[in-house]
Amino acid sequence: QVQLVESGGGLVQTGGSLRLTCTVSQSTFTRNTMGWYRQAPGKQRELLSVVNSGGTRETHGSVQDRFTVSRNDAEKTMYLQMNNLKPEDTAVYYCAYWLGYRRLISNNSPDYWGQGTQVTVSS
Repeated sequence: QVQLVESGGGLVQTGGSLRLTCTVSQSTFTRNTMGWYRQAPGKQRELLSVVNSGGTRETHGSVQDRFTVSRNDAEKTMYLQMNNLKPEDTAVYYCAYWLGYRRLISNNSPDYWGQGTQVTVSS
């Protein structure tokens, strides 16, 4: 069983930065992929970035110039550094975990989800 806990959300002004953290507890699997989703009010949940245990990472083109995903397997954490935040980045951000490798374009649903952390960007 994998448990995911996000932290680091909050209220920030336009142009500000936040770093989200996803901490993985319980057992983990050798080959895995972690990623970040977000869901804005009234919108579908969208996948922003993935990083696998082999170190390959992908970020959606809409945010790749501002968001950077990384992970530290020794500490069982994944990060999302978000810079130059905009009001349209306001959403609940979710950590996700897949057994095995998956690409950003894949349609496979995560095997595990975090509870989400709210990010609010004020104008």
